[in-house]
Amino acid sequence: TILLILGFLSTLAVIALIAVAVTQNQPLPKNIKYGIVLDAGSSHTNLYVYEWPAEKENDTGVVKQVEVCKVEGPGISGYSHATEKAGPSLAQCLQQAEEVIPSAQHKETPVYLGATAGMRLLRLQNESAADKVLSSVGNTLRSAPFNFQGARIITGQEEGAYGWITINYLLGNFKQVSGWKKFLLSLKSSSETSGALDLGGASTQITFVSKELSSESPENQLYFRLYGKDYQVYTHSFLCYGKDQALQQKLAMDLQASTSTPFPDPCFHKGYERTINISDFFKNPCTSDKKKQLPFSQLYIKGEGDYQKCRENIQKLFNKSSCPYTSCSFNGIYLPPLQGDFGAFSAFYFVMNFLNLTSEPNPLALNKVTSTIESFCAQPWQEVKTAYHHIKEKYLSEYCFSGAYILSLLENGYGFTENNWQMIHFLGKIGSSDAGWTLGYMLNLTNMIPAEEPARPPLSHGSYVGLMVLCSLVLVSVLLFAWLLFHKPKCLQKGIV
Repeated sequence: TILLILGFLSTLAVIALIAVAVTQNQPLPKNIKYGIVLDAGSSHTNLYVYEWPAEKENDTGVVKQVEVCKVEGPGISGYSHATEKAGPSLAQCLQQAEEVIPSAQHKETPVYLGATAGMRLLRLQNESAADKVLSSVGNTLRSAPFNFQGARIITGQEEGAYGWITINYLLGNFKQVSGWKKFLLSLKSSSETSGALDLGGASTQITFVSKELSSESPENQLYFRLYGKDYQVYTHSFLCYGKDQALQQKLAMDLQASTSTPFPDPCFHKGYERTINISDFFKNPCTSDKKKQLPFSQLYIKGEGDYQKCRENIQKLFNKSSCPYTSCSFNGIYLPPLQGDFGAFSAFYFVMNFLNLTSEPNPLALNKVTSTIESFCAQPWQEVKTAYHHIKEKYLSEYCFSGAYILSLLENGYGFTENNWQMIHFLGKIGSSDAGWTLGYMLNLTNMIPAEEPARPPLSHGSYVGLMVLCSLVLVSVLLFAWLLFHKPKCLQKGIV
């Protein structure tokens, strides 16, 4: 009888141990949320799909990019004369997003569209057309199976600030740790935030945290709370100072001193030729204030390929004659002293990467960057076309200007020098995510998405440990009793029986 009872108890204890361990340690279901952000830039639109766990970290979701789709055709501002086509142009990328996101989660996946400087300019030029473009885009997004949250023109400040959030998130500057690790990290400069330099086709932004931020220009200050910490940042967006509009501004300025065509331009390669319609040229809000009656209807440009002359022409775009504050960038705009490292992305990266100035493990010296761009500008157009035959002529022809403009903007505009040039890091991707404002936008928006209870094991940790200990004690007790039973003297065994 004793043996049967002992066998039953030991078997029961083993079964209980196995059952509790298997049940408790089953993989928990993943609770993943998705979000879609469309970046409607001046030259094209990109759709990004992001995912994050439903359980938030210090009230801010842990977001990562899982898909990017480049929309075919121009940016949505390019549909100002055919506004009804703006929305349908997004259909293919929305279809791609449907395939990436599980169908059961389509209805709860928010989709946002943010239009940047191209649409800001269109709104200035033709507000009615801008409204119709946004309406067309909104109709298409509403017809998609996602949770449409809005299509709007974001401000230059927002674009700069969200780009700053993206850079610092991807570099790990917002991650919070506790205890001695937090103390050690606080001693390292790597725990500080990095500045953000963004360059598009129609605008450019500079954003960073400055210890010497003055209250004299409050419109250039923004406040954020991310991962349980408060941040005060300086940011400014320069409309018409993206690389495409800066070229238009330079040409308009050059035309003020010209009355003849062909027009020699040092920012294009020797042998390059381009024709521009004057009537279209001055319709642009970035050039309309420089409108001039000319004796010709078309501007005929011939490239000279002279980097030094090109820089001299570009520098005229940056008015540094007056500054109503303690310190300025250009055009009388407040700029506190530059501080910390800067991540330069979007067109900053694309242009410098084309010129092979981003592949070094450490940032190149400013004189090396300058000499590389100067050498590229000096190459004859036919040589450049042959060497880069796979690149569209429109883009290829403007790399000389864009390289010279980037250096002028960073040096003459923002005040970077040979001494602090190493602070700038040209970034295309960080990990699997693109550097840009959309991830920062998604991160900020996750503060408004309610946190959900995480999936939990059937038992609490304490109950699980208690049950395992109890079952183990029962099993050990049974085995010990059995051992005593079979190893005691015969008389004790008879007494027990």
